[in-house]
Amino acid sequence: MPYLAAPEELGELLGGEPPYRAAQLEEWLYRSPVLAARAMTNLPADLRVMLEPRLWPFRVEVDQVADGGRTRKWLFRTPDGSGIETVLMGYRHRTTVCISSQVGCALACTFCATGQFGFDRHLEAGEIVAQVAYANAFLRDHPMPASPGHVTNVVFMGMGEPLANYPRVREALRRMIDVSGLSARSVTVSTVGVVPGMRQLATEPWAVNLAVSLHAADDELRSTLVPLNERYPLDEVIGAANSFFAAKGRRVSIEWTLMDGVNDTIDQANKLALIARRMRAHVNVIALNPTPLSAARPSTTDRIEAFLAVLHTRGVTVTRRETRGQEIDAACGQLRLRATPGR
Repeated sequence: MPYLAAPEELGELLGGEPPYRAAQLEEWLYRSPVLAARAMTNLPADLRVMLEPRLWPFRVEVDQVADGGRTRKWLFRTPDGSGIETVLMGYRHRTTVCISSQVGCALACTFCATGQFGFDRHLEAGEIVAQVAYANAFLRDHPMPASPGHVTNVVFMGMGEPLANYPRVREALRRMIDVSGLSARSVTVSTVGVVPGMRQLATEPWAVNLAVSLHAADDELRSTLVPLNERYPLDEVIGAANSFFAAKGRRVSIEWTLMDGVNDTIDQANKLALIARRMRAHVNVIALNPTPLSAARPSTTDRIEAFLAVLHTRGVTVTRRETRGQEIDAACGQLRLRATPGR
């Protein structure tokens, strides 16, 4: 399948075709993607027929729309039966695609649907990049309301822990940035604190954004929410984030899911403020999106406002993120809910 091959390998897939055909195919796959091979107008008809059934490394099993057409979720099914969920979100000045890096997740954060259903396998680099390319191809024919007609931002915040799949995620970044021409500054890699991966990312040639999902401001609470904290406690995560900032000059963002009576207390807000100032980080908060295997509930409006007030008073830059796609299980932390029917 072409999309599972690096651009440098496309010539081998085309057999006896002239070398320039590989360059043409690379253009259609990585820079001007299309939904159907028949749209690759500068390729011979017989070659397009050959490519048609092999164009994507998955098929669309479910296509759901919410928020007046501004949010779309795809459930892609790979030939081995694996489910991948990808979310496309349109805003006034940007179109963001939230992509998956693994099928499931092994890190078992208690409030995240993906982790609740366990880990199946890593996604290959071509499967990761294909999610972005498919979104771009779709937008050519189906633009979102009042949004740019192409992907402007990519966030690794879908299924899986990106830095636990480091070699393939790195190769996906190379293809997105060096081959497809996406700006590194428009790509965000999210992690719950895989410290070795954070430190490795700081050495790469691309100044991508790093988002660290903390969700708790002390080790005792964080270990109950994010089991990986037992291996990489807060001080190590903060140190790795600071190293990334020093290497890239890119401010790290702290992601915080607010759960009623759990991590939305004034004490947690004060502790978070200290961490954010220590990291020189921006904080993004979002109310929990409920999942079926967790008893946690989203914070109330009053508790959210009180939490934000503490951060503002302590001089922390904070944004309250908009919840998108909750009605189709596409919101933050909900992916995997419909990846396997009946579960």
